[in-house]
Amino acid sequence: MDLQDQLKNLFPEHVPEETSNEQLENDGLWLQDDPIICKYEKRKGKPITILEGYTGATEDFKNLAKELKTKLSVGGSYKDEKIIIQGDYRDDIMSILKNKGFNVKRVGG
Repeated sequence: MDLQDQLKNLFPEHVPEETSNEQLENDGLWLQDDPIICKYEKRKGKPITILEGYTGATEDFKNLAKELKTKLSVGGSYKDEKIIIQGDYRDDIMSILKNKGFNVKRVGG
């Protein structure tokens, strides 16, 4: 008899509510309360978009970087807990992340 069965025996009329873990069924990615920062910079005269502030596992962040790069058909990398995407794709990235359930904050310009 596990813990769930014991609780059902003790409280038969109690209906357990959904536990709102921050892990949703969203490609297995950890969704956090703090926003992911989406900012724009120019390095060596070329525009880049930087995503930072993700507190989940680094493997999840790497998978998110790969997915963003394939959806946008652009190059990029994952370094120092930041996703670097070549080009100014802030609006597209923000809409993709919001559709996945992330809270995104736009910084700069």
